[in-house]
Amino acid sequence: MQRRLAAITGIQGYIPDYVLTNAELEKMVDTNDEWITARTGIKERHIMKEPGKATSDMGKIMVEGLLQKTGTHPDEVELVICCTVTGDMVFPDTANIICDKVGIKNAFAFDIRAACSGFLFGLTTGSKFIEAGTHRKVIVIGVDMMSSIIDYTDRATCIIFGDGGGAVMLEPAEDGYGIIDSVFHGDGSGAKYLHMKAGGSLKPPSIETVTNREHFVYQEGKAVFKSAINGMVDTIRDVMSRNHLSKSEIQWLVPHQANIRIIDGVADMLEFDKSKVMVNIQKFGNTTSGTLPLCLWEWEPRLKKGDNIILTAFGGGFTWGSTYLKWAY
Repeated sequence: MQRRLAAITGIQGYIPDYVLTNAELEKMVDTNDEWITARTGIKERHIMKEPGKATSDMGKIMVEGLLQKTGTHPDEVELVICCTVTGDMVFPDTANIICDKVGIKNAFAFDIRAACSGFLFGLTTGSKFIEAGTHRKVIVIGVDMMSSIIDYTDRATCIIFGDGGGAVMLEPAEDGYGIIDSVFHGDGSGAKYLHMKAGGSLKPPSIETVTNREHFVYQEGKAVFKSAINGMVDTIRDVMSRNHLSKSEIQWLVPHQANIRIIDGVADMLEFDKSKVMVNIQKFGNTTSGTLPLCLWEWEPRLKKGDNIILTAFGGGFTWGSTYLKWAY
């Protein structure tokens, strides 16, 4: 009997309308287009500017589009996982808020906070409910409103991040197509290099934390850069070895869109054909949990049933890993 897999049967992305260009950033901080492009590969990023809107509003649009695209009624959905570090509130989970806004009433829902690795972790978590035979329709969302936690006076971080993401539908498949294997790791000692200082139980919000601008992303780029390349390369090699895959058998490599130099570094170390590497960081920047589904959404018309795809990510914490899947449609 063929192993039951969880297959992606639909994907829907969303990016806000407002475009923050490098030219506009030049007016905000001491930077310029040439400096940003050379160091990150980013030309523009999309920002949620509409007052009163939050991460769940982007998630709502994604899920509504996904339901329509897959011909799924909200009552059919049994589980919703939202991967984000910019939830609407500390609690309740943003996944539950999205369900309420979309009219999903028969599902349980929860968030995963694994920074840029969140979507990968969520994809594998959702797949296990399918593989176990307990669920048939699972939605996994990767979305972040990074503009809500970015200091636009800090040129080291404000040039990198954008808002947006995507959602996928997972359903059972017994034809060999779907999510096949994942290799994940975590190292909490890396937290000191990439984190947000205040807002949690260690440093609850206060006048002092706000005055000290501690509610924004803090990053030590050099330490993250090296760890990101090594972590993604190692797990890609592991997942290829475990599944007896050669480079020629992989149709697409989908790396987290953190920095073009990191993406190129991963491809170079693997000696991987860059025409098979999905890259859209120049348009969207780093949307954290949103980068991988945004890539799949944009490349969807070019994907073919049976394509071997490896997704890989590295995030704050540190968290990292790679997932191997066969495209199902």
